[in-house]
Amino acid sequence: MIAAPVRGVTRVIAAPIIRAMSNPRWLVYALLSAACAALVGIFGKPGLKDVEPNLATAVRSVVMAVLLLGFVTVTRGWAKLPAVTSKAGLFIAFSGAAGAASWLFYFNALKLADVSHVAPIDKLSTPIAVILAALLLGERPSGLNWVGVIVMVAGAYLVAHRPAA
Repeated sequence: MIAAPVRGVTRVIAAPIIRAMSNPRWLVYALLSAACAALVGIFGKPGLKDVEPNLATAVRSVVMAVLLLGFVTVTRGWAKLPAVTSKAGLFIAFSGAAGAASWLFYFNALKLADVSHVAPIDKLSTPIAVILAALLLGERPSGLNWVGVIVMVAGAYLVAHRPAA
């Protein structure tokens, strides 16, 4: 952690991290998710060399479905299936539709551009999610969180920007 020289600023920066770390498993899962998500583009780009992006997305989806069904079976997740309500099921279906659309757009973008340009723009999903969570779910990010959103947008631009030739 970076200690800020101004009194109180360290507390402002550290407090949310300390509160969140009361159960650090979320951070481990989030970091593993980020690492695996980075590999999507790294493995996907060469795979798209001679394959139509929508077909590649469908094949990727089948592989994911098989792996996920196997995981749920091994962890005995099917026993929890009746707990899914119709409203919860509907939102899970909406989430799946959004994910499918995201994958289709991502692989089409990868077919046309470098991973180093597509990936940072794709990661704008983070600031978009924060904005939508505030608008639709009533979440209230702090001022510091909003600064982070702005920095993420600026960072995506800087990483994806291709200088004029």
